[in-house]
Amino acid sequence: AETTSKRIGILGASGCGKSMTLKCIAGIEKFSQGYVIFNDRILADTAKKINLKPQKRRLGYLFQNYALFPTMTVEKNIAMGLGGRDKEEVRQKVTEMISRFKLEGLEKQIPDQLSGGQQQRTAIARIMAYEPELIMLDEPFSALDGHLKERLVLEMQEMLVDYQGTVLLVSHNREEIYQMTDEVFVMADGRLICQGSTKEVFRNPQILGAARLTDCKNISPAEKRGEYAVYAKDWDLLLQTAEPVADDCRYVGIRAHHLVPATERGENCFEPQLISVIAAPFETVRLVANSKAAVKNEIWWKTAKNGLDEEKNQMPPYLQMPKENLLLLRD
Repeated sequence: AETTSKRIGILGASGCGKSMTLKCIAGIEKFSQGYVIFNDRILADTAKKINLKPQKRRLGYLFQNYALFPTMTVEKNIAMGLGGRDKEEVRQKVTEMISRFKLEGLEKQIPDQLSGGQQQRTAIARIMAYEPELIMLDEPFSALDGHLKERLVLEMQEMLVDYQGTVLLVSHNREEIYQMTDEVFVMADGRLICQGSTKEVFRNPQILGAARLTDCKNISPAEKRGEYAVYAKDWDLLLQTAEPVADDCRYVGIRAHHLVPATERGENCFEPQLISVIAAPFETVRLVANSKAAVKNEIWWKTAKNGLDEEKNQMPPYLQMPKENLLLLRD
């Protein structure tokens, strides 16, 4: 896989090999076959028997728990990446990082005395002091919840806005990938299954595994029934498509918020049967089925909550799957 992007994401489920990929790039783990080239510099190449030590690769690695030294102060943690420099240069660099990352007044604190955001800023300051060409972020927000995570994602984006190097973010969280990257690699079972512009991959994943990882709730096995038509087996629906149907199309999908209520039967419409309603704070989530299908397989339908959306059990005469929102997927 190759890329020239400066903001890259690796998206995949837990255990698919994302973090191991970072460790191989960093030189923490060895691999049996292949190569890593960054900015025209060979970091590792099994055929040429090249394997630079981690400290020679000029890469910054932010671990999931930030890996701050627990008994060291903020300023000493930041200075740890500056070995080999004279004391005055280290002092000046640490002072610069303290100011840049808004850590004034915390210089003598140890990690346990810091908030999550302060720990994150200290860890990034330590990496930035080292002046790496690439910063790798390994699930940096995985242990955080709700408002704190959203706040730290924003802080991370702000901290990296002036960074001219490359950022590589590994995450199973699609929102983080979407917010922080321009290009995404999608991994499953230790292999790359999809690569492209982040927004385009989310808009049209093309691959079954990528559709699932980008949270497409509605996916059915499909048969091609014409240049612009597929039959969705699970939903017993013949669907017209906006894009030509490739011969290797095996599935059709649609995101839950793309279903549209209709008062009259039109293209790609079905009569919905309500199966259940899932409680959610800011949207109404209904599981419905095609009432005419012999087997009532669930179809997810999500709508934003508003003053007109209180009658959860009231169903429209028809639901439509707009052809421009259908996802044509291959294995």
